[in-house]
Amino acid sequence: MERALARVEKAVGNAPVYAVGVSLGGNALLKWLGESGEHAAKIIQSAAAISAPTDLAACGEALDKGLNRLLYTPMFVNSMRPKALEKARQFPGLLDEEKIKSALTIREFDTYVTAKLHGFVDADDYWSKNAAKPWLPYIKIPTLMLNARNDPFIPTESLPDQSSVSETLTLEVTEEGGLVGFVSSPFPGNSNWLPQHIIHYFESLQLKSTLTGYPTDSQ
Repeated sequence: MERALARVEKAVGNAPVYAVGVSLGGNALLKWLGESGEHAAKIIQSAAAISAPTDLAACGEALDKGLNRLLYTPMFVNSMRPKALEKARQFPGLLDEEKIKSALTIREFDTYVTAKLHGFVDADDYWSKNAAKPWLPYIKIPTLMLNARNDPFIPTESLPDQSSVSETLTLEVTEEGGLVGFVSSPFPGNSNWLPQHIIHYFESLQLKSTLTGYPTDSQ
């Protein structure tokens, strides 16, 4: 994460850099921000995380039960299975092809594939060590975290509240929006709301910085 953002920061020179992470990318961004603390301000000015599953264990369990297990989980697992089998053949002995073929849940796939590829014991180990939620109190730069209550993959009860996060992290929860489905106007909807909302957040920070005299770049 830091390497990629540092390359962007170097490429744009003195222009301010903003980072936006979506879904798992949002979780990764928030975790990096928490781990980096004040250091993050040397690279980016502010950030936004959209539909970020900051409690990976809760989200993994939500995907493996009820309607999700019937509708979404098979689609996810089946779409990832060919690449996992390709990796197993590319690196003999690292992954078990039969277990990959038999995996039916996110937990099984993350245990047999994701954890093995990245040096974790199993899904629980992978989820606990990569969840951003424990790092949210340590974020030091202005950050927006946007989620929807009707997100089928992220249980509302797993979302943090303002008392458990950094004062620089703004939590926003909408009633509608699903997983990165924030639209406006009647069906089929207008997809402009989300990018405009993010831009408005960043612009409001720029305005606040101008009014207070606080530096507006990331140096």
